Amino acid sequence: MKGMTQATEAQPLSDSELIRYARQILLEGWDVDAQLRLKSARVVMIGAGGLGCPASETLVRAGLGQIHLIDDDVIEASNLQRQTLFLPSDIGKAKALTAAQMLEKINPLIKACGSVARLSEDNAYELLGMASGKPDLLLDCTDNFATRDMINRISVRYQLPLLSASAIAMQGQLALYEPHRQTGCYHCVFGSVLIDAEADERNCANSGVLASTTAIMGNLQANAALQYLGLTKNPLTNKLLIWDGSQMQQRLMGYRPDPACPVCAHA
Repeated sequence: MKGMTQATEAQPLSDSELIRYARQILLEGWDVDAQLRLKSARVVMIGAGGLGCPASETLVRAGLGQIHLIDDDVIEASNLQRQTLFLPSDIGKAKALTAAQMLEKINPLIKACGSVARLSEDNAYELLGMASGKPDLLLDCTDNFATRDMINRISVRYQLPLLSASAIAMQGQLALYEPHRQTGCYHCVFGSVLIDAEADERNCANSGVLASTTAIMGNLQANAALQYLGLTKNPLTNKLLIWDGSQMQQRLMGYRPDPACPVCAHA
């Protein structure tokens, strides 16, 4: 994990940070070095909606150093049911900029910025800030298969770890892909679904989602990100987490890299 192997490379924790993160630093297995690694990390989050709001808020409250949110959408009244960083007075504003401003209010010790843009393979290098170094983690908080597949191709192309979450109705899924470790990719797991045009059209707007589903999946995504960034540990290596809120059940499904995957097999 480039830039994070040596926690001492980060600036020491200030008194304000030690006080704010005291309960976290007391955790068994999470110490000052883990907190410093988190402080030195830079995350790019694609999507500042139902998943992006809780995931980014938890990461920022925990002490993530830098977060960059990319979203080209504006806040609507129907978003307020689950997009927890927004207020009624924010309707009509850009999600990425509004979320970034709120995150810095929640924790002034971190840096947050937003880009009102739609990520594509053509603008990825610029939007991800690759010229100044690779981000430590991509968080996919989008809501359809086609966009997730595109983000996955970007992840593989630039060898960036990708933490991909989804939430719809009362169900969610989560996986953390590490292309630089050749552990497989999103296409390895969902390739057969991606060619299903009907499935590709399903999202929260036309299928519905319970407010608790995005909150739970966003925080599960944050939990995996904290372990990855702070402890340099992937708790989901070659595993897909499947959460079913209607049955209050969670399970892990194993997967293997597809040797014939058109995205990552020869990357």
